[in-house]
Amino acid sequence: MTDNPTRAATPASVEDEHAGAGLTHRQILTVMAGLMIGMFLAALDQTIVSTAIRTIADDLHGYDMQAWVTTAYLVTSTIVTPLYGKLSDIYGRKPFFLLAISIFVVGSLLCSMATSMYMLAGFRALQGLGAGGLFTLALTTIGDIVPPRERAKYQGYFLAVFGTSSVLGPVLGGFFAGQSSILWVSGWRWVFLVNVPIGIIALFVVYAVLNYDQHKGTGTRTDYWGATALAVTVAPLLIVAEQGRIWGWWSGWAVLCYAVGVIGLAVFVWIEKKMGDDALIPLRVFANPVFAQGIVISMVVGAVMFGGISMLPQYFQVLRGSSPMVAGLQMLPMVVGLMSGSIVSGQLISRTGRYKVFTIVGSVLITIATFLLHLITTSTPVWLVMVLAALLGFGLGNLMQPITLAMQNILPPKDMGLSTGTATFFRQIGATLGVAVFFSLLFSLTGPNISDEMTAAAGQPGFSAGVVEAVRSDDPQVKAFGQALVEAAQHPGQTGGSADSVMSDTSVIAKLPDSLSQPIMTGFANSMDTVFLTVSIVSLLAIIGTITWKELPLRRGRPIDVSEGAPAG
Repeated sequence: MTDNPTRAATPASVEDEHAGAGLTHRQILTVMAGLMIGMFLAALDQTIVSTAIRTIADDLHGYDMQAWVTTAYLVTSTIVTPLYGKLSDIYGRKPFFLLAISIFVVGSLLCSMATSMYMLAGFRALQGLGAGGLFTLALTTIGDIVPPRERAKYQGYFLAVFGTSSVLGPVLGGFFAGQSSILWVSGWRWVFLVNVPIGIIALFVVYAVLNYDQHKGTGTRTDYWGATALAVTVAPLLIVAEQGRIWGWWSGWAVLCYAVGVIGLAVFVWIEKKMGDDALIPLRVFANPVFAQGIVISMVVGAVMFGGISMLPQYFQVLRGSSPMVAGLQMLPMVVGLMSGSIVSGQLISRTGRYKVFTIVGSVLITIATFLLHLITTSTPVWLVMVLAALLGFGLGNLMQPITLAMQNILPPKDMGLSTGTATFFRQIGATLGVAVFFSLLFSLTGPNISDEMTAAAGQPGFSAGVVEAVRSDDPQVKAFGQALVEAAQHPGQTGGSADSVMSDTSVIAKLPDSLSQPIMTGFANSMDTVFLTVSIVSLLAIIGTITWKELPLRRGRPIDVSEGAPAG
């Protein structure tokens, strides 16, 4: 690739002060084509699998093992995130981006061949080793080739990819899961097979276009021991976050996970101190108060974003009876809000050079949106819920991009991979813990709330007729539910049996008579209201964090010629 002439004229001392590879606008867009395909792989996988996992678990006779499949992927993808950032700082982005795509494709292919949930969990762990590098390296590479002042405009393209995958994922996942077979292959296996051709295309495109002169670090040691200690720290904490509701938060297994995590953290800090600048996450970054506060904000935003968003599909599918495909379309306003918030904030940041105000606006909007969402009921118009989802998305759009931009701007350009990888790592930790904690809260409240509502409804006209209708039903699920209610009536105070059956398979709700389904949905809605209220309280921390966050001037970098230049490659 031929560098921009301004590149050669830039003194080394000045180059260290700026970010950007001196590429033309056309060259940047060419490189971004490869980056966006790689990011599309990871973004699509997050949504397509979550829609189909229930069908997959039923087919592999392991419904109660879904959490392990999810945790295996999250653990590996989270742990390797900072490792990709650090190694790419030293050896270059391209080889590790190609490696990440290759591992992801191989893992996807193996997942499609799984014959048990244990096997699927193992292959998802392998897939996660690749996924951990896709987001991080894409954002890091953009940080290399575009200075912060201009970067906000280009990162809008990435959110467009994320938004597209957020819509396509649930629709494709629902379609594949609903087919008994496609081309003589079980429908759900295409959830993973679809990654293979996309990944192969991504490999060729990235190999061809990801060619630019990256400023590489001078580290000579790779902190594999630190990565191992980080794995020992994170893995048990994520496992207990997934399993704590089932085990008991202070059960023997949970306490063992806590202990292992604490020991792993102590060892990790000791190793990082010994490794100095060669550490996976050098401790010096935490000595920077602006960067350290940004990490806390990233964790909170990650928890609110994924915890809050994960509740909306539950509302549409469980309480409003939407299919996975329809629920994916009902999430479209939130995606549009996310994209528009990102585009608006990106353009204004590029013009003004100020980003703090957008993080404050975003944190206020997500707090308002999640608080209003806690007021919705089973009779709330769907269009109103979609409007609130759009408000939540717009707030997140004003948060995600400016925070990433700010974190990349705080540390010098030579630490681009480190800053991006570290920020992404802690955001993923927050997201994973948020999803686990908020879902645990939802499930722990839903059973008792449904039982209370069923008890209250038992004295109302029509309830007994509904029970009789259920008992006489030809549908095994409905009949079993009716029989559970009869047993509960014979043993007052034991309505938990029917609530438990709903928690294990919510599809029965749509099949029940209205007199029975209504109290169930009310109990579920009350539980979800409490979760949204909790999310809004947590998001108050984001408001406090962004208001008190110090804003640093954005580096301008070398000028970018937007009128000429040839494609990279």
